[in-house]
Order: sequence, then structure tokens, then C-alpha cells
Amino acid sequence: MRNKVANAQALTRLLSQARYEVLPTASTEDKVLAHVPRDVAVTVTASPSKGLDATFDLAERLAGHGYVVVPHIAARMVTGRSELAEICDRLTGKQITRIFVPGGDAEPAGDYPDALSLLEDLTELGRPFAQVGITGYPESHPTIHDDLTVQSMWDKRRYATHVVSNLTFDPAVIRDWVHRMRGRGITMPLLLGIPGPVDRTKLLSMATKIGVGESTRFLAKHKGTFARLAAPGGFTGERFLEQCAPTLAEPTALVEGLHVFTFNQVAETEAWRQGLLARLG
Repeated sequence: MRNKVANAQALTRLLSQARYEVLPTASTEDKVLAHVPRDVAVTVTASPSKGLDATFDLAERLAGHGYVVVPHIAARMVTGRSELAEICDRLTGKQITRIFVPGGDAEPAGDYPDALSLLEDLTELGRPFAQVGITGYPESHPTIHDDLTVQSMWDKRRYATHVVSNLTFDPAVIRDWVHRMRGRGITMPLLLGIPGPVDRTKLLSMATKIGVGESTRFLAKHKGTFARLAAPGGFTGERFLEQCAPTLAEPTALVEGLHVFTFNQVAETEAWRQGLLARLG
């Protein structure tokens, strides 16, 4: 009984500190304004086809509406330190203090072949952002060996403030990965990446727009993930979270919140979160 209560408390805490990832499309701003409370942070993906301006434009508008926003700065889409300095000035000028730095799927546009090289330049530019997130890979990256993904987090620990995990559907994978990461001495807080509730038809439609954002690129590269999400009835993540709860409740796991991949199904995601919070309460 004590463990059940502790697990429920852990899930309530994490759901209360969830943030939503959205894709920079024409309808995203209206969806967020209509359905997302101001105390929920919103992250905005970077799309090679749309360019970083689409990400920053949406982030700035949402910040103007009072949201805490986290624009993605995909390293390979930035040409070099001069452009990076301009990006920093632009975002900090709008009081944006949080960013997420993936490597990105684009071919390098200039000096940054990976996230680490951009993070190093951010430090040289005076660490202009209070919070800097990096990617963690509970499951194998399609092009990077597991040992290297853990090593990469270690290498970035001096430049980042937290880790955001990519999607997985196996609670045992989360458990083993978190223990491995912490055993390696990586002590940055973790945001657990999970999918929000996904409607099959909407997901299939979104997944055809491969250039829209990194979330749909992930689905294109991970057919098994797509199959799980597109199954009839969709995937809510509730059972997954319940199975992960023993790991998430461990104080040494340092899991501080959820990073919810909405695939722009914002209303459905917020309704699911509120419903689960009510059941846990």
C-alpha cells in the first residue's frame, strides 16, 4: 500500500510538471491558447523544411501570451557562432530563458555537426539561457551506438541543465537506462518523454508531413513506434506511466517532469492529463 501511494504521488508530481511539445504549424498558436493553461511550458520543434524562424516566431508569440516557452535550436541548422549569437539576442530579448538543443536531422549548415559543438559555443557566449536541455536515448539511436549516447550526455553535462528522453514504450528499458545513466555519474534532472493520446487518423495525417518537425521524423525512422501509436484506440501513456512509476518515484532517479509529444493534438493531450490527475487525486 505504501508503494502504491508513493507511486501515485510521483505520477501526480510529474503530471503537474509536464510540458508539451508542439510543431510550428499555422494552427498551433490557436490550439495552445484554447487548451493549454499558462502554467504548462510549451516546447516548439525545429523543422529543416520550415527553418528556425518558424520555431522562433511561434515561441515569441506564445511567450507574448504569457507561456513559458522552450524553442528547439537544432545544432545542424545553425551556420556558426555569428548566427548563434543573433539567435541568443533575439530570444533573450523576448525574455525567453529556456532552450532545447538537439543535433537535428538536417545536414550541417555550417560549423555544428552535433549538439555538443553548439553547446560549447553557447558557453563561450556567456551562457545566455538559464535552462538548456539535451536529448537522451533510452532505446538505441538509429545511427549512434548506445555507449556513445550515454557518453554524449556525460560530455554535455557541463553545458546543459537537464535531459529530455526520447520515446520508448518499455518500462524496463526506462528503468535500466535511468539506472545506467545515474551509475555513469550523469546527475542532470530528467524529463521523461512520452506520447500524448493520439488519434489514428490524425496521426497518419501528421506523419505524412515529414518536414514539419522532429517528432514526426522520429516516427518515420521508427516504424515500430509508429505502429504502436497508430494502433486502434490510440496510446494514452497511462498504463506506461503506471508501470514506470516505481522507477520514477526513486529519489536517485531525479525525474522532475514529463515531456509530452503532442503531435499537435493539444486539446486531447490536456484533457488526458487533467483526467489522469483527477483519477490520481
